[in-house]
Amino acid sequence: MNQSAQTDRRSFLTTAAALTATAIAQQALARDYGPNAQPTRYPDPDIVTLDKRFKKYALGNTPIQRLYHSDEMLWAEGPAWNGVGRYLLWSDIPNNVQLRWLEEDGHVSVFRNPAGNSNGNTFDFQGRQISFQHGTRKVVRYEYDGSVTTLASEFNGKSLNAPNDGAVHPNGDVWFTDPGYGGLMNYEGVNANNGSKQPYQKEAIYRIDAKTGKVHQVSDEIFKPNGLCFSPDYKKLYVADTGASHYDDAPKNIKVWDIVDEKTLKNGKEFASMKLAMKGADGKTVEKAGFADGIRADVDGNIWASAGWVGDGYDGVHVFEPTEGVRIGQILLPEICSNVCFGGSKRSRLFMTGSTSLYAVYVETKGAHIT
Repeated sequence: MNQSAQTDRRSFLTTAAALTATAIAQQALARDYGPNAQPTRYPDPDIVTLDKRFKKYALGNTPIQRLYHSDEMLWAEGPAWNGVGRYLLWSDIPNNVQLRWLEEDGHVSVFRNPAGNSNGNTFDFQGRQISFQHGTRKVVRYEYDGSVTTLASEFNGKSLNAPNDGAVHPNGDVWFTDPGYGGLMNYEGVNANNGSKQPYQKEAIYRIDAKTGKVHQVSDEIFKPNGLCFSPDYKKLYVADTGASHYDDAPKNIKVWDIVDEKTLKNGKEFASMKLAMKGADGKTVEKAGFADGIRADVDGNIWASAGWVGDGYDGVHVFEPTEGVRIGQILLPEICSNVCFGGSKRSRLFMTGSTSLYAVYVETKGAHIT
């Protein structure tokens, strides 16, 4: 099948499935996540199957749960699961803190304050926390003794913009994105660039070499690289592009590259479009596109992408199968979803940071990687 035919088929499947999802979503009543909310009747109507390939992952006897909400939390981001401590860590970027949810009793507390206006977080294969900070424009690692090591702060003699999200390769290299958001506004960092909306560096994807500590730019063939993840075998890199926030000609999509010799990228192309055909209040079909933000792969190679900035029937999590990038399922949330990660004792619970809340749902798969 040629590339054009593949694209047409993918568009047809996505459109047909999306219309089905819209109809299902419109049947569900407005959901109450408050303390006096009525029970959820199974199957949860906001876990939406768009394609039969999603049925094996959607459990019929589990609900979407809001684990935590606070009116004081402004923009929840960067969830990361710590398997040893059995806790979920995430960032509240504007408030410059990191929060922690304990699996044993659901207790939430401030984990780190200040936190460098951190966005993404992850853990390396030695269990050390790595954070991607807007406020300091650095990638940092928290050591066992409590000290902090700067892994990256500049490239080619110039400051990074505001490292956003990242992942660790089994060889120890840290891959991360630098779209610039936190370095362009005081709300999520420090705009020390004379108030300019232009980044210090061309937006790009980087790799920190574990052996030398050197920072390598692996691609700038993307408008604003945001969330990223590896395929289960670490042979592909997926990156969400949110460049349409600043550039009129930027697509709203997820890109994918082949990884060569664990160090470089080639064959960059669109993996999945964030366009979705939806029925409006008047019954007419319209195509809308929001942003993918944080993304994770499961053990089967499906990509679970946080999504938002459209509204009901779109915002939440979109799930794409790995071969053609077809959207096969959705998890609908009442807030914009910023990021996701797999965790829990079986690594089969999907945690979702959604604006001012933390959500979770059990799924019949596992995260491909440790966090």
